[in-house]
Amino acid sequence: MKKIQTLVVGGGFGGMAAALRAKAMGHDVTLIDRLELLGGRAQIITKNGYKHDTGPTVITAPFLFEELFNLFNENIKEYITFVPLEPWYRFYFHDSTTFDYSSSISKTKKEIAKFSLEDSEGYESLLKKSEEIFNIGFTKLSAQPFTSFWTMIKQIPHLIKLKSYLSVSSFVSKYIKNTKIRSALSIHPLLVGGNPFTTTSIYSLIHYLERKWGVFFCMGGTGKLVEELSNLIKRQGIKIILNEDIVKVQHKDNIAKYAISNTGKKYDFDNLIYNGDPPTFYAEVLSPKGKNLLNPIMPNKFLSYSMGLYVLFFGTKKKYDGVAHHTIWLTERFKTLLEDIFEKKKLTKDFSLYIHRPTATDESFAPLGCDSFYVLCPVPNLKNNLNWDLEGENLKCNIINELEKTIMPDLKKYITDISYMTPKSFKTNYRSMWGAGFSIAPKFYQSAWFRYHNQDPKIKNIFFSAAGSHPGAGIPGVLSSAKVVEKILREQEVRY
Repeated sequence: MKKIQTLVVGGGFGGMAAALRAKAMGHDVTLIDRLELLGGRAQIITKNGYKHDTGPTVITAPFLFEELFNLFNENIKEYITFVPLEPWYRFYFHDSTTFDYSSSISKTKKEIAKFSLEDSEGYESLLKKSEEIFNIGFTKLSAQPFTSFWTMIKQIPHLIKLKSYLSVSSFVSKYIKNTKIRSALSIHPLLVGGNPFTTTSIYSLIHYLERKWGVFFCMGGTGKLVEELSNLIKRQGIKIILNEDIVKVQHKDNIAKYAISNTGKKYDFDNLIYNGDPPTFYAEVLSPKGKNLLNPIMPNKFLSYSMGLYVLFFGTKKKYDGVAHHTIWLTERFKTLLEDIFEKKKLTKDFSLYIHRPTATDESFAPLGCDSFYVLCPVPNLKNNLNWDLEGENLKCNIINELEKTIMPDLKKYITDISYMTPKSFKTNYRSMWGAGFSIAPKFYQSAWFRYHNQDPKIKNIFFSAAGSHPGAGIPGVLSSAKVVEKILREQEVRY
């Protein structure tokens, strides 16, 4: 029998995982990407001995990577080393106080007790409730194809029980009273593009997810993960095409017929799995377009998008041993700053930061005796029409000034090899609508069935394994998205 031809567009983690899962099903798979290397946003910058991962840096649920190697009877440990981090995150507050969020519950409770004895006990209750949410939200729903409205209806009792209509911030506030610890334990939605004050409380499951599987660093960085996944893809005979962008997907009679690249090359397929931004696909790639082919709930113009990201990369000619592997640097404002970023689309003078210092764990990221840094700053997406050519330089200077005043003394004396990305970079490099860092925001009305479906509602041979589709952004999200696509493909093969 002729093999099923599957074209995967986009080589991010969701695309690579989908390609491998389709190959394990016996499909003839081609993986095409517009960049020079696979990895999507997980690219690498190297300069003068300094190395930076440009994309995700926090690894949770590593078993999702192990599954991809297991599909072909390979052992991931022969290729990749995951190192558990301690602490997971160090929070640095505006008044110079710190909170180490640890792999040890007892250590974490002691750290919380520095701020509030009551909250130290409340944290135990928070974890128990987070486990309940995890057992439904992740275990039962993350790999569930929400392609039917009736599937969503069946889950309503679960969603009501979980109080998913509440926000993550509301959930945390039930158990934690100290404002600093509240802020610290509410930041998880920001890792997947959401405002903690509007993101559905289902994302509170991340608290227990981290407890269950830990927080890790991949030696060599996420670039190493991409390299080994690329090698696995090649070993399985999946065809890889780089430096080529799919600009048109033609459909007729509810069947996608072929794809056209920016070089004019035509690609035929039986199935197309899209690993890019779904709003971009429907607005710019699918042809002919039509209102009935947009998001099944609402037109694109009404969608709510995640924030933009400003990412600053630099090296230092000395080591800052007091800076943890992961540092969350919080300004005094929390809720109002997020309102400025998400709702008002306003770039303010103050900011909060996520700081990644990989050289705390892996010295290969910098020359001997030096450090490598990645500093992520949530900013408005491109709906605000900011001049990022100007604002990018201003923000660079402001961030360096504040870091020098606080956790990195004499930074200006030792800093070197500076570069940065802005929301404009995300739109240009990754075709992300409005330069959003994580596609559409993870609000309740944009989750599960209300999010972009993993299978187009009308064109049954178009699938999505991407941050903008169910279950959502983040590495566990996009890897789970590929599992959902595989499940749909298998069910479809049985039906036909």
